[in-house]
Amino acid sequence: MNDFQIKSKLGEGAYSVVHKVIRNADNQVYALKKVKLLNLSEKEKLNALNEIRILASIKSKFVASYKEAFFDENEQCLGIVMEYAEKGDLYQKICEYKKSGIYFDESDIWRIFIQMVKGLKALHDLKILHRDLKVIIFN
Repeated sequence: MNDFQIKSKLGEGAYSVVHKVIRNADNQVYALKKVKLLNLSEKEKLNALNEIRILASIKSKFVASYKEAFFDENEQCLGIVMEYAEKGDLYQKICEYKKSGIYFDESDIWRIFIQMVKGLKALHDLKILHRDLKVIIFN
């Protein structure tokens, strides 16, 4: 964890928390998912390791890319470094537009839909079924 500067918390789940970080070595922004291993069963630990193997196998510009993983002894957590979605995710954009009373252009809806389908196809081609999709905005 000393290799990263935590900038903000992006989200939190039952077993993990995701932060926006800057890696000291290259000064680049990434998303760092910290999976708490302390109270996980052996099966849950194996699932976390399997997630890393799966992430490393996905090569698609429509799926956030895996960068690296490490085990942090001090925090007893697994760190998974991923591409940072600078423009946020679709849910955030929907909330932002709703609050501002803005509607999506039809062309944006189609562009986002096509990116989602291409990302899902990349996963399905690898026989991966994901139950917790986050649609990030690429452009």
